[in-house]
Amino acid sequence: MIEITPSFLAQQPPAAASALNFLLPVIIVVIFYFLVILPQRKRQKKVEEMIRNLRQGDRVIISGGIYGTVDRIKDTTLMIKVADQVKLEVAKNAVAGLQSPEEASRNPNAISGS
Repeated sequence: MIEITPSFLAQQPPAAASALNFLLPVIIVVIFYFLVILPQRKRQKKVEEMIRNLRQGDRVIISGGIYGTVDRIKDTTLMIKVADQVKLEVAKNAVAGLQSPEEASRNPNAISGS
């Protein structure tokens, strides 16, 4: 015996489909936030704090790949000593990071803090 089910009973209720269609993009946005936006904000805050805490004599790496020592700190710029008698004025946010002691020992041409 074959049972015939009316087609309106075989379909999903419109309310459930509508909720699923609304919920899926929300879930994607939440996942995107936790995988992309939140880690980027943490990195940005860490870099901003590092720039705020720069002191004269700190060995830094500029985003262009130049190594140097902080010679003078101004409001929005830094004077970086890159060689004897060579100083560059760069924007504070051009500093990519502090030079680690391991990098300093591997880079014999780096300028010392004195």
